[in-house]
Amino acid sequence: MPGEGSTRYPYLLRERVLTAPNEVWSTDITYIPMARGFLYLVAVLDWHSRYVLSWELSNTLDVGFCLSALGTALGPQPAPYIFNSDQGSQFTSQLFEQALLAAGCQISRDGRGRATDNAFIERLWRSVKWECIYLNPATDGGQLYEQLQAYFTYYNHHRPHQALRGQTPAQFFAQTPTFNPQQICLTNPA
Repeated sequence: MPGEGSTRYPYLLRERVLTAPNEVWSTDITYIPMARGFLYLVAVLDWHSRYVLSWELSNTLDVGFCLSALGTALGPQPAPYIFNSDQGSQFTSQLFEQALLAAGCQISRDGRGRATDNAFIERLWRSVKWECIYLNPATDGGQLYEQLQAYFTYYNHHRPHQALRGQTPAQFFAQTPTFNPQQICLTNPA
């Protein structure tokens, strides 16, 4: 459910061909079961390289852990041209929208009930759960944090992706020139 007073933003990624890192980032939250209880996991993902830029755990669904993940992602690299999310209240909150606009991002939102609009991060959740969480359920938040830290290091630096021509997300992210928004304004001479 969208945050109170939130602005409606269109889905900007339909049929978009991605050309570089930092062109499009997306975020989402998933529920992570443990042996006793559960926590919420948010991640920020670069669409072009599938590189997980940041992630955070929380026992509540307030916007704070989402803002923390966004701040961590924005730290070492330029802000993305487009930032995509679903219509969850954390991402449609004024605080989150203001952070994106202050960073210079265009905001894109998935259509209501359209998880396929954010397919790359939905695929990440499947990998996290089937390759890490379900194999060895954590007993507490500390153990879960350690498991996820190890998994995301593996995912980014050691797990090749067929869609990335057999490279890891870290390799693909580093080898491709960063997106320049002026590229979309350039036209080829006739």
